[in-house]
Amino acid sequence: MDQLSFFSAEARHPRVADLAGLLCGPGQAVGFGRGTAARLSVVVADDWRARSLARACADRGVAAELGRSEEGHPLVRTAFRADLTGLAGQWLRGAVKSVPADFAPDGAALRLWALTAGRPVPGGYLLGLDPHAPETYEPLAAALARAGLPARCTGPRAGGPALRVTGRRRIERLAELVGPTPDGAIERTWPLVS
Repeated sequence: MDQLSFFSAEARHPRVADLAGLLCGPGQAVGFGRGTAARLSVVVADDWRARSLARACADRGVAAELGRSEEGHPLVRTAFRADLTGLAGQWLRGAVKSVPADFAPDGAALRLWALTAGRPVPGGYLLGLDPHAPETYEPLAAALARAGLPARCTGPRAGGPALRVTGRRRIERLAELVGPTPDGAIERTWPLVS
């Protein structure tokens, strides 16, 4: 299996397809106009995450606005755009979020997933999942395994729903794939090599 790294993934130009990382976590895709446009949105826990995700969208040529959810949490939302229809089509079965069968996250998608819903826990790192889409948990665990990061699904009692990556080598691999800590990140929220 070819080894992916954040640096080799970022050596190419950022792509709209990288935004799948938002959909691995609690992000949502919504189609409009019989598949002529789609929008992505995600509610995150911290303002720095929202700002970083908006910059990541802009790097991919997709403008995103910052706002607040009804509960007051930071929200990142794109406009309805034609160039998001392919990504939305891959991740939706009707109106239900579904992981594409061949999905294997590369460094760029993993970075966006960690920005969206990642956090360290004692002995591991959690990649948060969508609590409203439990049918995505096992396919995302399989996708992480294909990317060389076997993970275990955890429930709410263990900080989930999330996929938990454990072990020094796997955490080092994840840190390599997601790259350096983003600007403005709260200390100790990013996977780091110890």
